[in-house]
Amino acid sequence: MSNKGHICPVAISGWLDNSIRRLHQNPQRILKPYVKEGMTVLDVGCGPGFFSVDMARMVGKSGLVIAADLQEAMLQKVREKIIVTELETRIKLHKCEENKIGVSDEVDFVLLFYMVHEVVNKRRFFEEIKGILKTTGQIFMVEPPFHVSKSAFKQSIKQAIGVGFKDFKCPNMLFHKTAILKKG
Repeated sequence: MSNKGHICPVAISGWLDNSIRRLHQNPQRILKPYVKEGMTVLDVGCGPGFFSVDMARMVGKSGLVIAADLQEAMLQKVREKIIVTELETRIKLHKCEENKIGVSDEVDFVLLFYMVHEVVNKRRFFEEIKGILKTTGQIFMVEPPFHVSKSAFKQSIKQAIGVGFKDFKCPNMLFHKTAILKKG
């Protein structure tokens, strides 16, 4: 799943989850059109849970968020946020393998926020997601504005389309490269 040496380090996880980021990238506002009560949602590369925690509130008691990350220390940060809260039963922590997400649950929605550029074999990555995404499911892919070039982003979309996804639309997030992908 990862590109060795290019994974966001745990040491900067505080930067990934703070009030300033929340002003610019409010999870509720960004994900409201896509995440609904009762859904099963996969947050790949969840980091310290910036989006996972909010999505757990959005899916409600009948939903589930699978917070998946390659780094156990990131999952520990999510665990610390949700322990002894109602969200503890709504968030399932999952440690990915080096070249595999490894989730078998069928999901309604997949969030890929600032992480696809870290994946070495994007074709295999999208094939794995296709295998667990429900027929009506969606992927929301967001890449950082300056770190990922327009051509690299288009290449990622091309890889997804190559395994059977269709590029549905691009939500507007100032400066970010975004795409909603659906099964073709």
